[in-house]
Amino acid sequence: MKNMIIASTSTVFGSTYLEYLLPTLKTHFKNVKTIVFIPFARPGGITYNAYTAIANKAFATINIAVKGLHEFENKKEALQNAEGIFTGGGNTFELVNQIYKHDILQTLKAVLENGTPYLGTSAGSNICGVNMKNTNDMPIVYPPSFKTLGCIPFNINAHYLDPEEGSTHMGETRETRIKEFHVFNDTPVLGLREGSWLAVKNDEITLKGSHTARLFTKDNAAIELESGVEVVV
Repeated sequence: MKNMIIASTSTVFGSTYLEYLLPTLKTHFKNVKTIVFIPFARPGGITYNAYTAIANKAFATINIAVKGLHEFENKKEALQNAEGIFTGGGNTFELVNQIYKHDILQTLKAVLENGTPYLGTSAGSNICGVNMKNTNDMPIVYPPSFKTLGCIPFNINAHYLDPEEGSTHMGETRETRIKEFHVFNDTPVLGLREGSWLAVKNDEITLKGSHTARLFTKDNAAIELESGVEVVV
């Protein structure tokens, strides 16, 4: 019985870390006293301790403590015993690299499929899909595999951006890059805009937040999904 929140971002413009999600998280992590935080994506190269402190400050406002996975000697056991789990954003390549380095991919997948409540933001959301091939991050390290958790039957493109009207930028749009992905891959991709998230309850996946999301499937035109609808691929 999966119980997951898969969010595009941890921070929306004009608010503090996780602020926009806190009312939802208070319910999502009901009766949870301590969350195990996976800090391996470490944005901007900050230390695991510094990143954990940021998460801890946010969760303290809803009376939940945070302990970094790096603090546990036995990481598999820490995940198996966790009341709740949060994987933060940063660089998806490094996150996946560390997950393989510590051999915790299958352990994390098992506990999530068994119902441990989970929050992922950005890179922590990218790993919920079939693979990490739709991340926007630079390949700063080379993980052993691009295969990720597969808790949802499609990939996430977090921080999805629409072409800006009147822009003189001549580079590829997100839509162009996803179309390039579909030349060689069949996996559907959901472009998740800032401030939007997915609520996953077992096999039911519902789009939440104030924005639509853009669903891409191979050889088909992209479609807009309204907030509140079930995502079906």
